[in-house]
Amino acid sequence: MRTFFPSDSCKESQLNSLNPQSWLQVERGKLSKLSPFSSSSSIESLIKVPEPQVLPFFKPIDYVEVLAQIHEELESCLPQERSNLYLLQFQVFRGLGEVKLMRRSLHLAWQRASTVHEKLVFGSWLKYEKQGEELIADLLANCGKCAQEFGPIDIASQLHFDVDLSPLETKLLNDNQSLRNVVFRIGVEQIVCDRQQIARLSAPFHAMLNGCFSESLCEDIDLSENDISPSGFRAISQFSITGNLNEVPPNVLLEILVFANKFCCERLKDACDRRLASLVSSRDDAVELMEYAFEENSPVLAASCLQHFLQELPDCLSDDRVVEIFRRANKQDRAIMVGPASFSLYCLLSEVAMNLDPQSDKTAWFLEKLAESAENNRQKVLAFHQLGCVRLMRKEYEEAERLFKAALSAGHTYSVSGLARIGYIRGQKVWAYDQLTSTISSVTPLGWMYQERSLYSDGAKRWQELEKATELDPTLTYPYMYRAASLMREQNVQAALAEINRVLGFKLALECLELRFCFYLALEDYQAAICDVQAILTLSPDFRMFEGRVAASQLRTLVREHVESWTTADCWLQLYDRWSSVDDIGSLSVIYQMLESDAAKGVLYFRQSLLLLRLNCPEAAMRSLQLARQHASSEHERLVYEGWILYDTGHCEEGLRKAEESISIKRSFEAFFLKAYALADSSQDPSCSSTVISLLEDALKCPSDRLRKGQALNNLGSVYVDCGKLDLAADCYINALKIRHTRAHQGLARVHFLKNDKAAAYEEMTKLIDKARNNASAYEKRSEYCDRELTKADLEMVTRLDPLRVYPYRYRAAVLMDSHKEKEAIAELSRAIAFKADLHLLHLRAAFHEHTGDVMGALRDCRAALSVDPNHQEMLELHSRVNSHEP
Repeated sequence: MRTFFPSDSCKESQLNSLNPQSWLQVERGKLSKLSPFSSSSSIESLIKVPEPQVLPFFKPIDYVEVLAQIHEELESCLPQERSNLYLLQFQVFRGLGEVKLMRRSLHLAWQRASTVHEKLVFGSWLKYEKQGEELIADLLANCGKCAQEFGPIDIASQLHFDVDLSPLETKLLNDNQSLRNVVFRIGVEQIVCDRQQIARLSAPFHAMLNGCFSESLCEDIDLSENDISPSGFRAISQFSITGNLNEVPPNVLLEILVFANKFCCERLKDACDRRLASLVSSRDDAVELMEYAFEENSPVLAASCLQHFLQELPDCLSDDRVVEIFRRANKQDRAIMVGPASFSLYCLLSEVAMNLDPQSDKTAWFLEKLAESAENNRQKVLAFHQLGCVRLMRKEYEEAERLFKAALSAGHTYSVSGLARIGYIRGQKVWAYDQLTSTISSVTPLGWMYQERSLYSDGAKRWQELEKATELDPTLTYPYMYRAASLMREQNVQAALAEINRVLGFKLALECLELRFCFYLALEDYQAAICDVQAILTLSPDFRMFEGRVAASQLRTLVREHVESWTTADCWLQLYDRWSSVDDIGSLSVIYQMLESDAAKGVLYFRQSLLLLRLNCPEAAMRSLQLARQHASSEHERLVYEGWILYDTGHCEEGLRKAEESISIKRSFEAFFLKAYALADSSQDPSCSSTVISLLEDALKCPSDRLRKGQALNNLGSVYVDCGKLDLAADCYINALKIRHTRAHQGLARVHFLKNDKAAAYEEMTKLIDKARNNASAYEKRSEYCDRELTKADLEMVTRLDPLRVYPYRYRAAVLMDSHKEKEAIAELSRAIAFKADLHLLHLRAAFHEHTGDVMGALRDCRAALSVDPNHQEMLELHSRVNSHEP
């Protein structure tokens, strides 16, 4: 989720041997020409592509099969087994990079927790994942809605305690005793106690006071040698009568806890345990009391201390005392502290530690505990592989090799990449190549296998391996980067840029932006270079480049000396140009530059958030939206941004309320636009279209710039189309195009199509394709307006431009199915499913399997799809139908 695995040089805080100023040939006020192609070494230093990491993720060969197995087990397992199954599901989605699905699996693990310990661990994990989202909870609270909180829970009320007296003890208690009171001496002090009340505390006291021991006939008993103070025993005497320890100070409670354990006073011990747990109010308390909890087997106290640590993640892991507690906890300690949830706890701690520093001792310690806590083969596979990756990063090769072998023998094929990497480091390149070759020949090959084998190949062979890797998994960034860097070294500049632009067209990866920045630097195209570094800083303000040795912000400062300064007017013109050409990365860069001026920052951050959403960067988009709120110039503007924050996090009604509140203060374009957007999304009533139209018309009457008015006209046209008012819709789209809202071509094409003019619709989409920088969606839409052959060509182009778009695979599969080419149809869907866990692809493949009579294949895809979306109605119906035919 937040994991970053830097190279060894990442820990260097200074520039060390790297001197970007020498690369840029910077002299204050003077630019001396850089000639990068005069020296191969300068090219190498600029366009070095690091080898891909061996990722510490669970990556099964057939994730669909694993998800299906998990779903099947969830249907029939005991309640106490569910959380661990959802945790495994989380790990599968993590290996696939599906962040939303990961968080949903964690949430389900928390919801289905069968013990307070599981509830505590998964609640803390969700709280850790939601860092930075406190504002959303505050906004919901202001709207009178309570956000789901993962704060502290009342552990004592959920950890129950029962003491059943044996028949013998009951008999002894009911016997008449001639001596009612007994005096216990501690030093010189005497404490008078009710003999039978003290006898009820434990079996040892029964035996002492009512049994065959001499003390049963004594009125005076010496307890001086039992490490209890007079005040402590008075509290015990009082407890024997009242059953509570409410006024007892902490130091005395600790005495009593030890005494209760020594004399097997279970009710007293439990009361002491709970009272001490209620007094844990700081990390220092938790550290001190956890030791007592372990020594005296006090589960409520231990869980309370644990809760205090986990609620402070990740900060508490900077405290060596806390880390030492988790590191030294043996099996018995873990049972006391976290009950049956030991594996889940160390999964969380390992995740947090890895995000802080994957090469640290604490990461290795926690992963060792994770391996110790593993109870089944699946858990062992995960722990061995993760620990193997950390050992590899720490250059502890022998131990890493042992762990990867253990994971591989347990069935985790991906661990072969770790073994091959170690072999290569030891100079066994041919052996490493053979290991991957053996794997490829023994299982269904995946993209990562060819990517890994390419590292042990040279020249044309390496290029072929990476082409195959991209064919099988186009989401892998390393093949594009390697090919682009190779082309750049051969001085094939246009081909190099085209190759890196291929991946940036559908995946805004920071490492790819960095490589393109280096290309532009080598070409002395400083305007393009600063565009990329500003996009990088928008996505990750603290990003460090060149293997972590230089802050991106520092490189921007150096490059900026070589580009012309833009006035505010220049910036607006540049923004219009890039916005209208659908150049989202360029638009991000311009806005970054504008934010340095005195312009209204709230509006700019808001624009930035819209672009980031379009680029599928939701976390960065939310950060920008929160900055927009922070820099709002007025109350009504702030309310609009709050409304968008709520809307974007799924709280549509609350977002609508914020829009109305803003309008009540001042009628503004953005407030009306937000209200129209939220209303259209939240209402199922077709009659609300007229209200949405009215709101968008009100928005257009308010002052705004052409960028936003073009969007409003486009939205208004869409509502008119839905209402069947095609001429009014066409007017909106044409007016939007007049102010350079390029995306309106798509709406106008739809109008032409609905008027039965496919040729005009096709032509309109062609105009969009010609204008748009990112046009995969335009090709996809144009495919609807042409004959089958042209449709096929357009959808092939879509897959080349953006292999993550699923419609082309579904269309091609459907065409093949219509032609009775069932195997080819299923293969087309499987091609995409291999790298993208998509509900629609799985649904269609399940239907194809059902059609061909492959009940087990259909059932497997249904179950995997329901892991992706458990509430999808059509999927549930198909699953029910297929399940009834299972042999």
